[in-house]
Amino acid sequence: MATISFPNAQGSTAPEDLIEIDLKEPWIAAILAWALPGLGHIYQGRTGKGILFFVCILGTFFYGLYMGNSKEVYAAVPWEQQYRWQYLCQLGVGLPSTPMLWQRSKVLKDPDFEGFMAPPRRGQFETKDDSGNISRQPSERAKWTLDTHPFSEISTVYTVVAGLLNILVICDAAAGPLLISTQPDKKKKKDDSDDDSP
Repeated sequence: MATISFPNAQGSTAPEDLIEIDLKEPWIAAILAWALPGLGHIYQGRTGKGILFFVCILGTFFYGLYMGNSKEVYAAVPWEQQYRWQYLCQLGVGLPSTPMLWQRSKVLKDPDFEGFMAPPRRGQFETKDDSGNISRQPSERAKWTLDTHPFSEISTVYTVVAGLLNILVICDAAAGPLLISTQPDKKKKKDDSDDDSP
């Protein structure tokens, strides 16, 4: 069990004025924070902060998923983009992003498999643009980009940002809030000492 202490709102560092936060088991809080954003904070009793993180991070992630028709969250496959850094960031969201790993294993066994968070399949694909013209795209990824235009890139950004934000939340759950000790104003100290003099 870990607790941290920091000055109260008035900046007092006297032992009786310190505010303590019980971090419980920081490693458990970190795992819970990864599994579901905000869950680590709720476990620690910091419920308001936990709910805020839950709503903001998952809201950002699922809105990005919605904008890209669930096509922008997928794990890398050798024939498309072998080292796709975006999905490493998206994994920061935790369990809501893990279906992409299961879908990747299915696609590697059956290249024609398609589904929620599944990576693009091999081959060329036809699609219809906004003008009704049919075009042949060199890959399914190119087809997705055309089908979700102009939201394809912004969808990826939303889901990546959600994952990166949750990494900060995990750090906060494991180590507690950032503590910045404020130095009392020297002028205020001098004024207080003048008031004490007879």
